Amino acid sequence: MARIVRIHEYGDASVLRIEDLAVAAPASDEVQINVKAIGINRAEVMFRNHAYLQEADFPSRLGYEAAGVVLELGAGVSGFKPGDAVSLIPPLDIAKWGTYGEVANVPARLLVKNPEGLSFEKAAAVWMQYVTAWGGLVDYAKLGDKDTVIITAASSSVGLAAIQVARSVGATVIATTRTAEKRQALLDAGAHHVVATEQESLVDRVMAITNGKGANIAFDPVVGPAFEALAASLTAGGILVQYGALSSEPTPFPPFTVLGKHLTLRGYIYTEVVGDDAALERAKAFITQGLRSGALDPVIARTFPLDQIQDAQRFLESNGQIGKVIVTV
Repeated sequence: MARIVRIHEYGDASVLRIEDLAVAAPASDEVQINVKAIGINRAEVMFRNHAYLQEADFPSRLGYEAAGVVLELGAGVSGFKPGDAVSLIPPLDIAKWGTYGEVANVPARLLVKNPEGLSFEKAAAVWMQYVTAWGGLVDYAKLGDKDTVIITAASSSVGLAAIQVARSVGATVIATTRTAEKRQALLDAGAHHVVATEQESLVDRVMAITNGKGANIAFDPVVGPAFEALAASLTAGGILVQYGALSSEPTPFPPFTVLGKHLTLRGYIYTEVVGDDAALERAKAFITQGLRSGALDPVIARTFPLDQIQDAQRFLESNGQIGKVIVTV
């Protein structure tokens, strides 16, 4: 028996229940791990709230990320052995391989051996954020050392990862946040410039930074009313990579800005990488090398024990964090 988190209905964080359950042996393409740390994601909050792209089949497990120790290999799985320290690249199903709990069966192809010296807490904070940032910025947009990138919601785990990924390829980073409260933290995290969008004009600041040219790429999970200013802040031929839709407000579309600047608007989610074997291997190589060199270093906002899984999700929902929320097991 293992302590497993499940939901029996949609609702607020109080619907998360810790239950004692038997965990089946891993399937032929799976590895069973003893979970040591879990990365908490907004997708899991949305799933719990019935606001995600996947429906729950109650009672449902949930969870995309984990780090831990290999317990057992499914038939035919090679490349791992019991006792290996590993972490999980988020799979394509939030519930089937749910990681919230003491034991989880996970897809072998998405498991990665942890670089030496990487703690379980940091290992659990790696893959969702860095795969998302790498796929949108490097693999698709081809961000490089001559580019300037605008990273919105920059204090989120993906935002901070995007800052590090952009810095690692030599790009100039303009981070945005709503108020100046997080300005210094974002500068300390590696942003070259920070714009507090509720207190200053994004377009004016970006144009001043880029000598009137505009940024080459924007990386945004928000949309909503700020979309117009973000598009206006791009240079001719710029790319706006949209990887989320956190705003609950309508998103106005600026047709003349898009036409006049011949912008590319690209919807993107991390599953594009996870579902493509070649892209997945490129992502693993880039991210693992970055972890070894120190160019990529996950920022952890706060850790909670498994008994406080409800509080961990509530803290994420508060938007007060800078970095990744982790649950230790």
